[in-house]
Amino acid sequence: MSQLIKIYNDNPNPKAIEKVVDVLRKGGVIIYPTDTVYGLGCDIKNTAALEKVARLRGVKLEKANFSFIFYDLSNLSDYIRQIETYIYKILKKSLPGPYTFILKGNNKLPKAFKKRKTIGIRIPDNNIVRDIVKALGNPIISTSIYDEDEVIEYTTDPELIYEKWQKKVDLVIDGGYGGNQPSTIVDLTGDEIEIVREGKGPIDF
Repeated sequence: MSQLIKIYNDNPNPKAIEKVVDVLRKGGVIIYPTDTVYGLGCDIKNTAALEKVARLRGVKLEKANFSFIFYDLSNLSDYIRQIETYIYKILKKSLPGPYTFILKGNNKLPKAFKKRKTIGIRIPDNNIVRDIVKALGNPIISTSIYDEDEVIEYTTDPELIYEKWQKKVDLVIDGGYGGNQPSTIVDLTGDEIEIVREGKGPIDF
């Protein structure tokens, strides 16, 4: 049975954050709030945990479109190739915020992502998940929690999320009601900016 932990976005409790990080370091899978919908994730460096998340989503790990959640822009160079000035300006203007930006990965990507040429990066405007990433010391992966109900699509109530996922994951964070609109996905790997999906983030680049 998984744990349900209440953490407040305006002032995340450091002890609660450390508890979450401990679960991640042990290879646990967690559900957490973002500035859009609730996410499912784990430590990007733990292959067994990554494989579990892929199984939960019904995809093969090598084909899974997982995003990386970073604490801030200063950490991007760990896994992203050097980016041009105009791209950096877009990122700086938009993040933290409800966007997933697709960028070119470098050769330091974790083992499970070595064959990837690109990765999606997220820096949500949410203190809980950013504090978790900061305390962990490296990104966690992000994939949205979907609902079988096609009308709802995304479950927003953390207690209902816990009810559904408690036997599948190690920990669920109750960070208040989530949104029901996903992030806007923007591909910055080509010569022109490509909007892959319109979501919560406004398109005004």
